[in-house]
Amino acid sequence: MTTANADLRVGNLMTIDPITIGPEESASRAETLLKTYRISGLPVVDGGDLVGVLSQSDLMVAHSSEIIGAHWERMKVRHVMSSPALTVHAAATVAMAARQMILRHVHRLVVVGDDGRPVGVVTPLDLLRSLLEDPETPMG
Repeated sequence: MTTANADLRVGNLMTIDPITIGPEESASRAETLLKTYRISGLPVVDGGDLVGVLSQSDLMVAHSSEIIGAHWERMKVRHVMSSPALTVHAAATVAMAARQMILRHVHRLVVVGDDGRPVGVVTPLDLLRSLLEDPETPMG
């Protein structure tokens, strides 16, 4: 990591105001949101509080279950989401977020503010983008 990126904070490169879903929404609705917005995960929020994350991987696992598949139309987000959500504070360094993603084998962290409520999402693509935006990094 270059000196320019050493002090870069998660809050500087996260996706702000991510698409979220409630735990009582249908799993089918979550699938539709993922496809419509071309995203790979949704923070699950209940009354403003983060209660989990629903990813494409969660949906793939759910679909592979005969029992869940047989009752797909009745599945709620709370039935198939991962909980608790893995989070990182907006003031955390990019290096800290990258380390957490690698150690926990995840593709997104929900970014939280001082009150613990979600304010964004950071993905490996966001971390890579920060390297390209470094003026010292050759572009070709």
